[in-house]
Amino acid sequence: MAACARAGTPSTTAAAEMAQAGDQVARGGKLFGDHCAKCHGDAGQGSDKAPPVVGAGALPLDPRPGSKRKVQFHTAKDVGVFVMKSMPADDPGSLKPDEYFAILAFDLKANGVDVTGKTIDADAAEKIVLH
Repeated sequence: MAACARAGTPSTTAAAEMAQAGDQVARGGKLFGDHCAKCHGDAGQGSDKAPPVVGAGALPLDPRPGSKRKVQFHTAKDVGVFVMKSMPADDPGSLKPDEYFAILAFDLKANGVDVTGKTIDADAAEKIVLH
């Protein structure tokens, strides 16, 4: 017999999903620090080496002039596809897909996207419309 959650209390499955999403964001924060911060800044604010990925001006629809990016960022999946092919700039494509998606989850949360209860992967990222 399945246990029922009290009103206002997440079920065991929902609580596990929220914890998993939180773990992904936390892991993404560490990976961001290890692989992205040296160019994009410790808070993703951008630098003279790379554009911001968090805050005002982050992840615009159209590529910036002179950018290696040539595609628009309509969805979070568009960002993920670009990043997996192009980042880190000094060793493109060197991370595992789940590491890229953890970093994306961290960046999305830092930009105010509610990722609670979600594990960011290609399917979930495709449903997150940025522009």
